[in-house]
Amino acid sequence: MASINYPIYIFFGLVPSIAWLLFFLRKDSHPEHNPTIIRIFLYGMMAAIPAALIELGIAEQLKNLNFPHFLNQLIYIFLGIALVEEFFKYLVVKKKILKHPEFDEPTDVMLYMIISALGFAALENLLILLPLANPLKFLETFVISGFRFVGATFLHALASGVLGYFMAMSFFQPKNRTKLLLAGFIASVSLHGLYDLSIIEVDNGFKFATPIIILVGLIIFVSLGFKKVEKLKSVCKINE
Repeated sequence: MASINYPIYIFFGLVPSIAWLLFFLRKDSHPEHNPTIIRIFLYGMMAAIPAALIELGIAEQLKNLNFPHFLNQLIYIFLGIALVEEFFKYLVVKKKILKHPEFDEPTDVMLYMIISALGFAALENLLILLPLANPLKFLETFVISGFRFVGATFLHALASGVLGYFMAMSFFQPKNRTKLLLAGFIASVSLHGLYDLSIIEVDNGFKFATPIIILVGLIIFVSLGFKKVEKLKSVCKINE
């Protein structure tokens, strides 16, 4: 039997997140320090472990409730997956960045939410690909890695970017901070959940159209969000 080259599978698990990380970092007009970027990326990876354990626990509990299948899936996808994952990615930034001395610009929070999400997605990719570590499944691994590059990994980054936008806006509107944070969670969890639901449950032609529409909408929102936060930051500096 041919030997299994695990580094190749690790490479395919990490490359989608690293590629998107390099893309987003190039968009940053004020580059962050590399050690901080790596640290948040690694914390994002670690956050995927408790998130996965909680997701498994929720799935087991839902089995005992005997809900109709579609209701069961709605609860699990939106609360058991989307909410849990968005919360843990947010928790990394809240605990490790918001009080860090290097956090000095509102746009940073959007970028670090994306970095945390890409770390989270990296471990998620590894957990999916490593069980396929078989020489006969190399092509399958390559295809899955490619699909996750343009799909799940990108979704993680964009959904967290949406939450990061609302967090950034809350710095300009401290009186509405709680409302904006709640709105950010609702938006990111809803879009994350809709994406997963469209892939798992939809069996018609919309199975492919819906995820694309969601991703395109997220790309536009996050791109405009970065520009708006940057513009507000500039206005605030002028008025200081």
